[in-house]
Amino acid sequence: MSDTPHRDGVPRAFAGVVLDAPDARELAAFYRRLLGWETVDDEPDWVSLEGPGDTRISFQTEPEYRPPTWPARRDRQQMMLHLDFEVDDLEAAHRHAVAAGATLAGFQPQDGVRVYTDPAGHPFCLFVQE
Repeated sequence: MSDTPHRDGVPRAFAGVVLDAPDARELAAFYRRLLGWETVDDEPDWVSLEGPGDTRISFQTEPEYRPPTWPARRDRQQMMLHLDFEVDDLEAAHRHAVAAGATLAGFQPQDGVRVYTDPAGHPFCLFVQE
């Protein structure tokens, strides 16, 4: 975490992102395949993965989870956030993501970025920094 001093009551560090899913372990397994990160916490309804620089993504089981719609529609569950991952080779990353279980989204808004959904329906992007 950070060595930055903190004031009472002010959060001292960003600890990570938590994604809801019908099955936390299933979604964590997908991201483990996609990212190659290590499992650091594995409970029946909560799994955390840790990557470089103490980056963390956690997953919690939410039986009432409804996947967001991409692109957004007024009458559907809207996306609250999405994850961005920088890659060196977009074509190789595409093949890897699909092999890991991602689905290429039907709508692609720009060149140099590919939008996918994970097995629980969360959108995420792979991009090449230009």
